[in-house]
Amino acid sequence: MSTPLLRVLAAFCLASLAASALAQAPAAIRLNTFPNATNLALYYGLAHGIFARHGIALDLRFTPNSEAQRDGLARGEFEVAYSAVDNAVAMVELAREDVVIVSGGDSSMNEFMVRPEIRTLEDLRGRTLVVDRPETAYALQAKKVLRRAGLLPGRDYQLRAIGATIPRIEAMQADAVNAMAMLNPPFTFVAREKGLKSFGRFTDLVGPYQGGGLFVMRRWAQAHGDVLERLLAAYIESTRLALAPVQRAEAEQLLVTRLKQSPAVATQTLDVLLAPGFGLAPDARFDLAGFREVLALRAEVEGQWGGVAPSPDRYYDLSWYDRAIARLARTPSPEQSR
Repeated sequence: MSTPLLRVLAAFCLASLAASALAQAPAAIRLNTFPNATNLALYYGLAHGIFARHGIALDLRFTPNSEAQRDGLARGEFEVAYSAVDNAVAMVELAREDVVIVSGGDSSMNEFMVRPEIRTLEDLRGRTLVVDRPETAYALQAKKVLRRAGLLPGRDYQLRAIGATIPRIEAMQADAVNAMAMLNPPFTFVAREKGLKSFGRFTDLVGPYQGGGLFVMRRWAQAHGDVLERLLAAYIESTRLALAPVQRAEAEQLLVTRLKQSPAVATQTLDVLLAPGFGLAPDARFDLAGFREVLALRAEVEGQWGGVAPSPDRYYDLSWYDRAIARLARTPSPEQSR
């Protein structure tokens, strides 16, 4: 065989290998979330290489508050956000950003927590509600609970924007005027250890609620459909395995390690995460009835849309999620095949 032909064949082989390596290179995805127990599936998937097996190099990042998360997503500082999907609604309606919700995840798992001296909701008159941000998500939950008791912001109580959960607990401990907050695990148990008490779970006080979920910029999703499908497939698979009873001991240890909590708090937290209808949603399913409540809260409490909630269709698109479910059905994981 002639030397020129050998060179051509060698160049072709190198190009093929390079193309194959490029095709198999994992897609780098930056996912921004709050450092709490709703991320159990993410922690499990990273620990077991599930995201890597689906071709996703996941970079998990934490946010100090929802405003920083919303701004960062809009600026392209990360590709995916996980938090209360009401933040996606706020981005669409308040910031005019084209954001789309692509999965569910949890019910928020929030409880209305108060200082130990508070005996009734009426005792909260003249006190302060400490929140992440006053106009979104779980602040609206608290406003709804208080509204049902005839208490309105600005007239009967004040709001104070603190940010993430631990600073809110610290604010409630430091000053008796900071008497109330919506908290989710593990911080509900941390708060109880510090003397705070619960007036009930939001879903028991009000009803179904679509809490946390994945949301992205729509233009990114449309340009990276296969990557988004693989990310969702990995997330769904991680959720299935993390919630499996046989994984309980490891799941508790992940909560201890990742959230720096005691084994006792981790055990109680996992009980909540596994609670049907309240904890993590099986397969990270999106709860449409709960999402209608998200919109109804914003309409009622904030007076948005003239007080009438719009159709939910414009805010979510589950086509990538559905294809991810189909992908998993075609290629079950080694763990699921056992």
